[in-house]
Amino acid sequence: MKGIHTYQTKTEWTGNLGSGTSGYRNYSRDHMIDATHKSPISASSDPAFRGDPARYNPEELLVASLSSCHMLWYLHLCAEAGVVVTAYTDYATGTMVETADTGGHFTEVVLHPVVTVSEQSMVEKANALHASAHHLCFIANSVNFPVRHEASCLILSTSVQ
Repeated sequence: MKGIHTYQTKTEWTGNLGSGTSGYRNYSRDHMIDATHKSPISASSDPAFRGDPARYNPEELLVASLSSCHMLWYLHLCAEAGVVVTAYTDYATGTMVETADTGGHFTEVVLHPVVTVSEQSMVEKANALHASAHHLCFIANSVNFPVRHEASCLILSTSVQ
């Protein structure tokens, strides 16, 4: 059926230190995320929750998913509109608060894309297309907290060093 997509991943806990979950401090939060024909991702929980700071945690992956989805839609829309993007970097930030029951939730994610376009005449359109990308982003449309963008646009320097 057109328009329906299914995504499958495998998450495997690799943190059994010998006694499983016999106690809160007796196991590692390490795990691997894998998808067919893709490199695995080493993941853990946030260090605040006894995770490995060298591994990605679910909260970072959620922020990265929002950033990536926005970027991909944005580049698509720029290509269709004749806006030539030569570089794109996003410094996304997400805010999560813990609740009294030891759970928590995200309160917002802010994308900070820095976009470089090839000509000054493209800047206004390039800036405007962020709103359209936000509107179309599958991931942003699936979360229950605000996702904002605070974009900046640079013009490709004509001097090569």
